[in-house]
Amino acid sequence: MPHSASPFPGVGDPLAYALPLDVTTLQSAHARSRGFGLTENIRPDYALLTPNALAQEVDRHRLFYQHALPLVETLYQQIANTHSMIVLTDASGLVLHSLGDDDFLAKAQKVALQPGAVWTEQNQGTNAIGTALAELRPATVHGDQHFLKANQFLTCASVPILDPQGGLSGVIDVTGDYRGYHRHTMALVRMSAQTLENQLLRDAFTDVLYLGFHGRREFVGTLMEGIAAFSLDGRLLAMNASARFQLGLDDEITGMRFDQLFDPGMEQVLARCQAAGEGWVQLCLHNGVLVQARAQLRMRTLPVPSRPAPRLSRLGYLNTGDAQLARVLERVGKVLGRDVPVLVTGETGTGKEMLAQAMHADSPRSDKPFVAVNCASIPETLIESELFGYADGAFTGARQKGHRGKIVQAHGGTLFLDEIGDMPLALQARLLRVLQQREVMPLGSAQAIPVDIALICATHCDLPTMVQAGGFRADLYYRIQGLTVRLPPARERTDLAAVIRKMLNAESTPAVRYTLSAQVMDLFLAYAWPGNFRQLYNVLHTACVLAGDETEITLAHLPDDFVMLAEAGDVLDGAVNSGRLASVTQAAIQAALAEHDGNVSAAARALGVSRNTIYRKQRH
Repeated sequence: MPHSASPFPGVGDPLAYALPLDVTTLQSAHARSRGFGLTENIRPDYALLTPNALAQEVDRHRLFYQHALPLVETLYQQIANTHSMIVLTDASGLVLHSLGDDDFLAKAQKVALQPGAVWTEQNQGTNAIGTALAELRPATVHGDQHFLKANQFLTCASVPILDPQGGLSGVIDVTGDYRGYHRHTMALVRMSAQTLENQLLRDAFTDVLYLGFHGRREFVGTLMEGIAAFSLDGRLLAMNASARFQLGLDDEITGMRFDQLFDPGMEQVLARCQAAGEGWVQLCLHNGVLVQARAQLRMRTLPVPSRPAPRLSRLGYLNTGDAQLARVLERVGKVLGRDVPVLVTGETGTGKEMLAQAMHADSPRSDKPFVAVNCASIPETLIESELFGYADGAFTGARQKGHRGKIVQAHGGTLFLDEIGDMPLALQARLLRVLQQREVMPLGSAQAIPVDIALICATHCDLPTMVQAGGFRADLYYRIQGLTVRLPPARERTDLAAVIRKMLNAESTPAVRYTLSAQVMDLFLAYAWPGNFRQLYNVLHTACVLAGDETEITLAHLPDDFVMLAEAGDVLDGAVNSGRLASVTQAAIQAALAEHDGNVSAAARALGVSRNTIYRKQRH
């Protein structure tokens, strides 16, 4: 008899904690290390691949690498300034990419924890990356649990990444100073790993039916959902760990079919999808459990010419009432399509890439590519080949037909160079030549490729100061700053309440429209938001997920670490900041009152605060 399911924790619940290795596992790992002929006091193997060989390996793992990079950057934003780094390896333990705090990266380089190094147990003794590969499960190795004394200043949390067929793709790892060990780190790494696995699965097939399911509908689309891919004749192609858990399957799924696992069968589910490409269905698992499922058809399609719909201004969408931002939007709007390079400055998280995407969407080049390159997230040894590409045979193992670099990929459209202040000096000269001559010379090629691009650059660095110090080329700086605009940080924005409402609308569904309680809105308007709108979005998104069907976001729905920071006083304080906060709050209130013809109740609802809050703020 079918019955409803309670929430499934899933295999490898990402919110579960993982403590350092237990005694038995640690003893086994140390025994393997000794079996490789290592001793505790030896100097580790610090050999690195050459830049060309590393580029070859990255190219070989390009799909995995490209999916992983955004997640590595997102994970780093969560651990920034904790004397830590993120490490991404392939299945052999070769470090493909790393990103971290400058002070800790310097320490890590002393033990070759950088791209091109190999961190298997055979090379480095017991360590989280190598032990996770050996055990094929998450591993935390802390301090003196490392076999080699040279590595005992580290604390590391690693999780293996599986491909859609269940094979090993690589490892994602957070490594830091052992004195900063935190038991919550593994939860963050596991969530990133599970997100990456789900993305790899969803992009692995075409002409398939993807099924996302869970006992509770609100968990579909989250890390808790089961994902399964079926061919159009009903054969199971792949599934994630949560799907295996919910279905009670072991490792062997070869030959299984949709109708063996779910009721109703494949034909009825496909019929639901054929009109719109996707549809919600209630399914009964073979074990009698009822689940809610979103079925999606992924088909290869040919483009069909159609009359373009009127386009709304993306720049206009960003204008929510702040005077500083309005001036930025007005100025960049005037130079669109006029061959004026734009340099966007501002703190991390203020929306520089969002502005660049809006500029591209409103420009005459909107139907051409928008190509974004984060100069800080690509290893220095790889950025040249990523930007400029390489010819056939440029180095051993290079792609047979070469590789089109990002600049060539942006031909006809817009090239966005984020964090350009982190571009190596040697490559700055090459970029300058491209911008001046409007052509690219790929590595190993004697044939220049003409390019036509609109250029937008962004940085949180003080480039004029870097120019004076010799860290950035003056001629390149003057070439990219045709128009320089500054995005104000969240703490300076007078439209913060409107931005919050817009983010909440994006998180809402037809069934659930989220609002903030008066207490939460007051807290948000007072908080300094050091991570700016990236931090604000993460807090709101988490709160909405935790709220579920509850429409009002209260303090109970906010992440605990954020509430602790806010209650500890990480808000705007001091006479100057308090004055600025007061002006920001007053401006938001006055704008809402004007919008609603002085109706305090309507203004309070729009702002998500109580009427008493508006009366109190007006008295001050």
